[in-house]
Amino acid sequence: ALAMAGVAAGASPAPRMSAGPATEAIRDTISQVIRLLEDPTLKRPGKAEERRRLLEKTIGNRFSYAEMAKRSLGAHWRGLTDPEREEFVTLFQRLLSKTYAHTIEGYAGEQVQYLGERVAEDFAEVRTKIASAKVQIPVDYRLLRMDGDWRVYDVVVDGVSLVRNYRGQFSRILRSSSFAELVEHLRKKAAPDQGPDGSRRTGGGAS
Repeated sequence: ALAMAGVAAGASPAPRMSAGPATEAIRDTISQVIRLLEDPTLKRPGKAEERRRLLEKTIGNRFSYAEMAKRSLGAHWRGLTDPEREEFVTLFQRLLSKTYAHTIEGYAGEQVQYLGERVAEDFAEVRTKIASAKVQIPVDYRLLRMDGDWRVYDVVVDGVSLVRNYRGQFSRILRSSSFAELVEHLRKKAAPDQGPDGSRRTGGGAS
């Protein structure tokens, strides 16, 4: 359920320790998310949509959805036109937003521990662990330095890569269908859920 790891789960930060710039980037984003989740004004009735938008903006400032979408599509990306790429990235972002909106609903004050980082030129990996009284889940963030800032392009939760998982799903669809059919599949998955009264509601799976 912690598909977007500490950022989506809103895990509480562990005591501060010395870390590199990639770790600080992740820590800063998680802290911003926690402030939004704990803001009493955003817990009031009628504020759910506003809180969701603010969370999406905060997470979107750290995640490179374009890079994640490109890597998730793999070799198929090269054959797309610019408009096709733009539409795919937009739908991919909506799908992830819908997924972590659902995850955030399960926030229960888990703590995120920062275990270290590895940096090789413009790539970095930040190792963390989400811990509660009942479970401990290793979460690794893979980042790319873009325009002087560290942006997440993959999240590995308990050994499972988010990008690799989506790439497998998309490849299976494309082996038997066209790109247009994949886009239609994403469009349906990324569409807002409707409540019993017809109102817009976020949440749901990502598969």
